[in-house]
Amino acid sequence: MAGWRAIGVIGGMGPAATADFLARLVIAASATSDSDHPRVFVDSNPHVPDRNAARVGQGPSPGPVLTAMARALAAQGAELLAMPCNAAHGWADDIHAAVPVPFVDMIAAAVVETLALRPQRVGIIAVGATLDARLYHHRLASAGVEAIDCDLDIVQPLVTRIKAGDTGADVRAAMAAEAARLAAAGVDVIIAACTEVPLVLNAADAPVPLVDATAALVRAVMAAARHPSA
Repeated sequence: MAGWRAIGVIGGMGPAATADFLARLVIAASATSDSDHPRVFVDSNPHVPDRNAARVGQGPSPGPVLTAMARALAAQGAELLAMPCNAAHGWADDIHAAVPVPFVDMIAAAVVETLALRPQRVGIIAVGATLDARLYHHRLASAGVEAIDCDLDIVQPLVTRIKAGDTGADVRAAMAAEAARLAAAGVDVIIAACTEVPLVLNAADAPVPLVDATAALVRAVMAAARHPSA
């Protein structure tokens, strides 16, 4: 529609996280009618090869599937792309190389919001592929900020449960406990660096400021999608 560039969403990793991202886009538009929203093309593909397995050499790369999704979205008319999956950003360079359409980087968006809080040590709640690729660590380190990993033995099973539809009290309490452990370890900001994490953890659950990478991506996408004249 007039006022917005069409948004293409490389999603399905997992489907609930993609649905959460889309719901937030709707709210962020602050629309008063249907036609006030941007057009959104969505490929919610739950069959993208597992990012964790690929990162440790135990499965195929998701890069070819992600680039095929990007090309298809651009061919449909998407004028910018976003991918609400932190771990998949380990293959973001493949997407950049595949299409001329601008790609809004989730990691960059979250880091910008994190650095605005002027932290010294940042806790990263993420899955193994994100931690192993050092997606946040390198960018934070370049700003002189130390990154502290979550306990993967706790977080990875919790994310698996969330992907299976379990967002109940036990999962929420366990994720909040991990946030509390990171705060006790000396971090002054925590990044929810997996799109499943905000499904069970919000700012009120964390003893230090929580940067929600999904929310950061929504803000960056909406800023990029709005035409300058709108």
